[in-house]
Amino acid sequence: MNRWLFDLGNTRLKCAPVDAAGRIGTVRALAHDGVRFDEGLAAALPARFTDACVASVASESLRAELLDALAQRCGRISLACTQRRFGDVAIAYAQPARLGVDRFLALLGARARGAEAALVVGVGTALTIDWLDADGRHRGGRIAPSPMLMREALHARAAHLPVDGGDYAEFADDTDDALDSGCTGAALALVERSLQVAQAQSGALPRLLLHGGGSDALRPRLPHAIDAPALVLEGLAQWAKAADAPA
Repeated sequence: MNRWLFDLGNTRLKCAPVDAAGRIGTVRALAHDGVRFDEGLAAALPARFTDACVASVASESLRAELLDALAQRCGRISLACTQRRFGDVAIAYAQPARLGVDRFLALLGARARGAEAALVVGVGTALTIDWLDADGRHRGGRIAPSPMLMREALHARAAHLPVDGGDYAEFADDTDDALDSGCTGAALALVERSLQVAQAQSGALPRLLLHGGGSDALRPRLPHAIDAPALVLEGLAQWAKAADAPA
């Protein structure tokens, strides 16, 4: 089967082919502004393929644009959605639909990597943290602004504060460095606090899985983190495989 996976986030579309065993091929990424894709959408998509599996947290109009483009290239399109239970992964939310499908799929991707507990951290427009215990139970999570969004929010309210630039320092002696240190440090503190609480409540330190376009800012200061840039696509591959199984 010639299948492609599509992860439509708030700032990027990531896509990749997947084989029958669930192995993901080369991942392509395409930026968008939240309203429309760059001119490169058509060039980024394969000319023909059998079916597509899509996960989207973007706007309805942007999702419709992607689906229209896919409909011209493949015969079947499936839209992933959050489920209360998938295999041995059980979602903590009383209303599972309120858990973003990207977070749900990242949990499936984490579980597919092994049965050990995991703290799944996504760094995009938002910083999301989800704890999955060794039994596959989602123990809940956190949502906060990412360092990038913190910088943008500060710049919007105080234009003299630059939206980017600066280098991390524990105690900075320059405004640009202080901004980078403060926003990155806030995200690091939330991740580290979440790790400490998960360890205290379970008695074991969970694996730390990092994904998302902004994860590079955190990775150097989280030495035990596992780089998992395609974790949402990995989870989508698991979801697609289950969709093929006989009822």
